[in-house]
Amino acid sequence: MITLPTVVTLARIALIPVFAYLAVAYAGSITPTSSDESLRYLAVGIYVVAAASDGLDGYLARRLDQRSKLGAFLDPIADKGLLLTGLVTLSLVPWGNQDWQIPLWFSALVILRDCIILGGIVILYKLNGRVPIAPVWTGKVCTVTQLIALGWVMLKLLPFSPLYPALIASVFTIWSGIDYIRMGMSQLPSRQGKG
Repeated sequence: MITLPTVVTLARIALIPVFAYLAVAYAGSITPTSSDESLRYLAVGIYVVAAASDGLDGYLARRLDQRSKLGAFLDPIADKGLLLTGLVTLSLVPWGNQDWQIPLWFSALVILRDCIILGGIVILYKLNGRVPIAPVWTGKVCTVTQLIALGWVMLKLLPFSPLYPALIASVFTIWSGIDYIRMGMSQLPSRQGKG
């Protein structure tokens, strides 16, 4: 049985390609003299609604006592899918002049970090049968700085290059990746035996 919080999560997943379509359509509307700003506002609005739904599904799950395995499985997929789609899309299509986009190297770094962490989780699960993961503060800061870099491009509030927030976010992306690797290494069977 699909719960209401899971429906909200599924709606967030469904909004991801809508955002990507609008983001690409807006980039295609940009000429040297004009652009269809309504497409940008729609894309930003869809992204904000999708991001806000992350808090809503968690609230509903707790409030209605409707936690489910399907919801717990889909929620991080929806979150990561939304963030990565935003980063990759705005790396591939400029939202202004040629410099007004997420640097492609930054999106590649984020994807590489997530693949390493996911690979580590798979390995640990095969070795231990479980993978207890405690959130680290660098991981939370990493997500916030990545969202700031994304918002920097989408909102166009400041005239400074998106390179600067991407550089700051890359520091925390690498730092949090190292923290998670250390956490995973401590869970290896040989390390646990020594502890």
